[in-house]
Amino acid sequence: MTETTQAAYQAFRKARFFPALDGLRALSILAVIWHHAGGEGAPGALSRGFHGVSLFFAISGFLITTLLLREQDANGQISLSRFYLRRTLRIFPLYYVVLALYSALVLLVDRHSAAGEGFSAHLPYFLTYTSNWFIERDAGTRVIFYFAWSLATEEQFYLVWPSVVRFSRRWWAPVAVMAVLLAANLAGAWAVASGLVSGASLPMRILLSVAAPIGLGCLAAYLTHRPGGFAIAWRLAGHRASAPLALAAMVLGLSFDGVPDLAIAAAMTWLVVAVCIRADHVLRQALSNAPLRHIGTVSYGMYLMHMLAMNVVSRALPGAGGLVRFVGASVLVIGMATASYYLFEKRVLDWKERLMGLKKAEGAARAQPASAGLPKVAGVL
Repeated sequence: MTETTQAAYQAFRKARFFPALDGLRALSILAVIWHHAGGEGAPGALSRGFHGVSLFFAISGFLITTLLLREQDANGQISLSRFYLRRTLRIFPLYYVVLALYSALVLLVDRHSAAGEGFSAHLPYFLTYTSNWFIERDAGTRVIFYFAWSLATEEQFYLVWPSVVRFSRRWWAPVAVMAVLLAANLAGAWAVASGLVSGASLPMRILLSVAAPIGLGCLAAYLTHRPGGFAIAWRLAGHRASAPLALAAMVLGLSFDGVPDLAIAAAMTWLVVAVCIRADHVLRQALSNAPLRHIGTVSYGMYLMHMLAMNVVSRALPGAGGLVRFVGASVLVIGMATASYYLFEKRVLDWKERLMGLKKAEGAARAQPASAGLPKVAGVL
């Protein structure tokens, strides 16, 4: 490792904040809103707004794994109880509040429709974060709260992956586990597409629910965490121009039919790594501006509530075009998510920090390893 690479590695390991990731989150949620506003009819990459979720996944895999590895280095072990407490207090409160709101709205205005009856039948899967395994969406059918499939995918990742990292005795074991999962997922998808097997069975649904962007993000975190791996990552993503090149590769991949989803996920992971391992990348100003960072900060609430905002705009402006729906829904849901963040989510987060601080003090009193030096990686939900 050269002196330049060594210095970059040390700066990366000490980094407590990756501001560009909030910008990427903002682009992700805006892409999802664009897709649901009717963007699938747009040309090129603009027709693939649904891949905004894939970018969310890549960010999540990279950041969660980075956080776990840094905790392991700082404390000698990973506290699964603290991890799940953090995740529970960040994800569950708003999710179940919004789900309760959907339930009330369906009961009031949609309970006799096919979609309303379907929502009631699907409610157990939404409550248990298993909708990606049990709910199908056929072309042209309306499935209320269907977007929860991605949140289910995330929660299943949170449930399994930290234990894989925590209980592996060799650093390469989780890498091997994730590589095998991704290979099995690809093989399963090929077998279903080829007609060799049915994708309807529960085991196959579970296998196909493995998200390649999350897996690649996890592998990238392992690559950048160790000096030898970081040297490789630095050559691939450490140039100031690496971030715009990765962005261009992602857009190019999204612009043409037939580009494998794995290739698009790889470009997204390259972009995530490029904006994290070098602070002065070319996209720094563009991705770190205040409006994008605010949208990235409240993106979780925006994702949960964007279809509510879309329905309000569609009812208020019947016949409006996709661009009008996109702008109207975006402005409305930013306001809704901002209010939610400051009036509800932030209070839960503040309570979480106080609770975690108490637990940390209790741990110190028992002479357990302290985690005061654990980096607070920006962007972790």
